[in-house]
Amino acid sequence: MSADRFDVLVLGGGVAGCVLAARLGEDPGRSVCLVEAGPDHGPDPAGWPAPLLDARALPRQDLWERKVAAHRFRARVVGGSSCVNGCWNTWGSEADHREWVRAGGERWGAAAMEPYRDAAVRAMGLRPVPGRELSPWARAAADAARELGHAEVDMGRTGEPGYGFPLLNAHDGLRRNAALAYLGPEVRARSRLTVLPHAVADRLLVRGDRVDGVVVLVDGVPRTLRAERYVVAAGAFGSPALLLRSGIGPAGELRALGIDPVLDLPGVGANLSDQPGVFVPLAPTPELDAALAAKERDGELYVSRVLLRTAGAHAPEDGWNLHVLPSAGPPLFGSLPPGRYEAGVSAFLMKPASRGSVRLTSADPLAPLALDPGFLTDPEGHDLAALRSGLETALALAGTAALKGLAALPGGTAPHLLGDDELRARAGTYWHPAGTCAMGPDDDPAAVVDGEGRVRGLANLTVADASVLPTVPAANTQLPVLATAELLAAALTTGPGA
Repeated sequence: MSADRFDVLVLGGGVAGCVLAARLGEDPGRSVCLVEAGPDHGPDPAGWPAPLLDARALPRQDLWERKVAAHRFRARVVGGSSCVNGCWNTWGSEADHREWVRAGGERWGAAAMEPYRDAAVRAMGLRPVPGRELSPWARAAADAARELGHAEVDMGRTGEPGYGFPLLNAHDGLRRNAALAYLGPEVRARSRLTVLPHAVADRLLVRGDRVDGVVVLVDGVPRTLRAERYVVAAGAFGSPALLLRSGIGPAGELRALGIDPVLDLPGVGANLSDQPGVFVPLAPTPELDAALAAKERDGELYVSRVLLRTAGAHAPEDGWNLHVLPSAGPPLFGSLPPGRYEAGVSAFLMKPASRGSVRLTSADPLAPLALDPGFLTDPEGHDLAALRSGLETALALAGTAALKGLAALPGGTAPHLLGDDELRARAGTYWHPAGTCAMGPDDDPAAVVDGEGRVRGLANLTVADASVLPTVPAANTQLPVLATAELLAAALTTGPGA
């Protein structure tokens, strides 16, 4: 093995990793290495594969796994999920911040996080939805929300339930991902920033209360990297997996896999929280199909551009727990004949009580993970009740005068009246996992990190991505994760307690 040394190693080049590498590399005296398992397409959009830049689609080329359940999708490319998601950016509620403050302190409050949110908005070039990108279906959906009595709200900030439009990291159909936004030519020109692609982080080498190195597989060849500070940003699945392979996690489970425990932290890989949802299909009229086809010919067809955030059953105080999402366009899965489109309304549960887990199947970093999303499994049944209330809203929206002339309601049993098992069987995902290296106060035995992302019991190891959030926000998670990485990068550069 060869040895390389840096001041900071950032392990994971996704959304959070790009932010951390850029911010930590602003000090010309600090050497930073960003390690990513997937390819690095560079700072110039001209060097990127066209599908990864198409904001009208959800690219599926750069994933860890193919032909797997949708909840297992995770990107493997510098830029991470921002290269394959829907380019939507929304913000959560005051209730989210109250939960995070209890876990990590006042720096996680709504007002305290505003500067980091604003920094992410500027860096990503987020913009409102332009009117030309609203299809006849999207315009009708906004009319339908008003018909049901909902007011328009700013989806990019905390506030009240209502309908509105996301902020977009896309311009004229071109996706602006986190790699292009944060690791542009000026940042790449810094002599002390290194981007190391095709490098799978295998395990951290722990000596006493410090990490002494990390073994990575660069194009399959083992290599040891060393630093003063190690920052794990491999996402809600990858970050706990790296810690577990390193002997950091539930000691009994690690021994069963033949991994020597070095730090018994039972919360590693636990507390997985994701946002399940159910799609209610509608039957588009020929007129809607024709209108969508015209938008597609003009290059302006987007499946969804408007959403409704509502407080359903068991919603937190001063918050909401549902996204009701009308959509119309090419099907997400499968295909339809030319000129035919899929239409429907989805209800997504934004604040689930259910929890899943991330576990290893092997100490091999290339082995598939055991991912249990735990959808709709909370013992009290709160999640089922909340999702049913969201489906009732979805049906009400589809039944408005604004929408029912464009797509017909389904026949058969109304989705909110389905049995528990059938509803679980229909549940999909919003692709927003979080919580698997959750922050918490000193007296919380399940906490993995503190409010600055520092791993309990290790002096120079930080986790800084969606995995540290103890609860998933009532939002699409890209903007909250960008802000989280901005916040934790600032904590790393200013020192403990700053």
